[in-house]
Amino acid sequence: MSTERTYVMLKPDAVRRGLVGSIVSRFENSGLKMEAMCHINVSSEQSGELYKEHDGKPFYQSLISYIHSGPVVTTVWSGPSAVSIARKLIGATNPAEAAPGTIRGDFGLILDENVIHGSDSVKSAEREIPIFFPDLA
Repeated sequence: MSTERTYVMLKPDAVRRGLVGSIVSRFENSGLKMEAMCHINVSSEQSGELYKEHDGKPFYQSLISYIHSGPVVTTVWSGPSAVSIARKLIGATNPAEAAPGTIRGDFGLILDENVIHGSDSVKSAEREIPIFFPDLA
């Protein structure tokens, strides 16, 4: 079975609320291996690159403002089916629709502050990881 890598960012609300340890432990307990982790303030260049597919959409500016509202924790995880495992752990984008037991279902409060970002495909992970971890490209 081949190993995949995926990018996961714990957003400012997760960091502010002290949820980092609880969230990271869910990924560790799933069997994924953490390859990298960093506590940072996202730069304008990084947020612009990460969210470039949303540029021009009505929510883009609020998304960028939010991601700059405080520090985040960026991570890279690996393992068989890492992307799909991470997406199942994360849950639906809207916390009101996320299943109990998922990160967003348990910790998310509102759509605009939904605790976590995760790559939605291997291709996305390959694009997102170098934005925050150029040495892993």
